Amino acid sequence: MEIPSTTSRVNLQKWRLALTLYLNYLVHGFGIIILAQNMTALSGAWHVPLATVSFVISGIGIGRLVAYLITGSLADLLSRKLFVLLGMGCYLIFALGMVANPSIPVAYGLAILAGIANSALDAGTYTTLVEINGGKGDGTILIKAFVSLGEFILPLLVATLANHGWWFGWSFLVMAALILLNLLNVLTVRFPNRAELKQMAAHAQAAHPTNTNHRLGATLLLLGYGYTSMALMIWFTQWVTLFAQQSLGMGETAAHFLLSLYSIGSISGVVVLFILLNRAVSELKLLVSLNLLATVALAALLWAGQTPWVANLTSLMFGFAAAGGIMQTGLTVFMKLYPARHGMVTGAFYFFGSLASFTVPLITGVLSKTSITAAFGGDLVVGLIGSCLMIGLALTHHQREEK
Repeated sequence: MEIPSTTSRVNLQKWRLALTLYLNYLVHGFGIIILAQNMTALSGAWHVPLATVSFVISGIGIGRLVAYLITGSLADLLSRKLFVLLGMGCYLIFALGMVANPSIPVAYGLAILAGIANSALDAGTYTTLVEINGGKGDGTILIKAFVSLGEFILPLLVATLANHGWWFGWSFLVMAALILLNLLNVLTVRFPNRAELKQMAAHAQAAHPTNTNHRLGATLLLLGYGYTSMALMIWFTQWVTLFAQQSLGMGETAAHFLLSLYSIGSISGVVVLFILLNRAVSELKLLVSLNLLATVALAALLWAGQTPWVANLTSLMFGFAAAGGIMQTGLTVFMKLYPARHGMVTGAFYFFGSLASFTVPLITGVLSKTSITAAFGGDLVVGLIGSCLMIGLALTHHQREEK
């Protein structure tokens, strides 16, 4: 029998590690929207109004706020694998705890734990994927495909449970089962060691010198984009189902299907974006054009969504543009500014994303007291701001190139 070459074994280990990391983000796709998709059921189980459930959801943002800067910095010093395992453990406790019919304070604590899980996974995963791909950020784009796959599956699962009158908690137990299955993979794969990481960081630092003034301006714009890009997606996924039911007059299945179409668009966007980036299409051009497309799609859904095909098409377009990996592309651009501090950059970028996770449910909870249309329509303002930030980044880069 022929013995595989060292290169073949290394490639096999690399792809097994990558797949293991990606599978965690299928679970994360559940975690992002599982509370929002079960808002009505949780409201009934806890005997509280929807605004209280929205408040609980904001705890996810608190967890991210508490953890991101810490996990990001520590990821540059400690084991990447440790943070991946920490993230999985926190998500497991969250999923099992939510089906135990907790009090509101306990539920809020579990939501905070889900935020910590998200930050720990990001700290261990984004950095690892960049490092096993020779410093390239293309591999991080595929994370969004697995997130979108989870976001596609969960609404269908929730709608099926609701249509059959089954217990909503099964959606949380499915999430827990997926975590336990993937834990077997994580425990047996090899992550890059610290010596390898130091060597790659030194090489990257020498290969990507950056002007200090340009880096400062780009940093501020990208930190702002960390907020708007996350807010844009969270706003949509939290409220599109209720908006479709109460403002567009859709039935429950059709309303949930809009979120599934968003996820299909997201997966399609990942594929297209991955191909374009591998063909050296400008990351800045993609950041500008896709943010503008997402904003146009939102405007069309708000003003012409009463027509079913328009609602379906715009949800698909929005998913393609806003959730097809464009946030990860922004992070890749950010990482290039600080090639030796990937963990710190990831933590800072997603710290601002976590501000969105915390503030969006609070803002939309207040707006929902006016109307569901007002709650959902605020996302259009976020889209406009994000587009302006990326246009500013492109102009800054263009001015630097001219010099």
